[in-house]
Amino acid sequence: MKLIVSQNAPFVPMYDAWRADSRVMLPYDDDKARRDAEIIDAKVLSNRRPPYGIAGGLYDALKATGGDVMVATNPQARRARALFRELEGVDIYSAAGVATASLIKCVESGRIAKDAVVMLNITGGGEELFQAGRRMWYLKPSRVFPLAAEPVAVAEAVEALFA
Repeated sequence: MKLIVSQNAPFVPMYDAWRADSRVMLPYDDDKARRDAEIIDAKVLSNRRPPYGIAGGLYDALKATGGDVMVATNPQARRARALFRELEGVDIYSAAGVATASLIKCVESGRIAKDAVVMLNITGGGEELFQAGRRMWYLKPSRVFPLAAEPVAVAEAVEALFA
């Protein structure tokens, strides 16, 4: 088995670290990281502090499996999502579109054989179809913490939820 993960360009800090063969995430200016994360469709792929370099984390898993980190742009992911919907009849989330676009690139470049056995993690199957004709309510969070929240303040807020 070979693990291949994908990031949505231009937010690609794990890709950059992997290409540099670095267990440690490379410096990424906070303002640029926020701007890059805002641009991407797959917001769930925008963790600025992922479990990449920790012992047993993604870096180790990639090394152990001879894996790789791929990148897909928003247009590539959108095309992959449209293709999935056309061929499978179901819509998928943006992150799944990024993964699908990366798989397509791997097959087209010959990195993965066209007859290879592949497990592709697809999320969001059918949400647009489910929502069609239904009224949706989008709730706002009751509490939003700043980026550098004090751990004590977070703990107190969580404890208050169960008081």
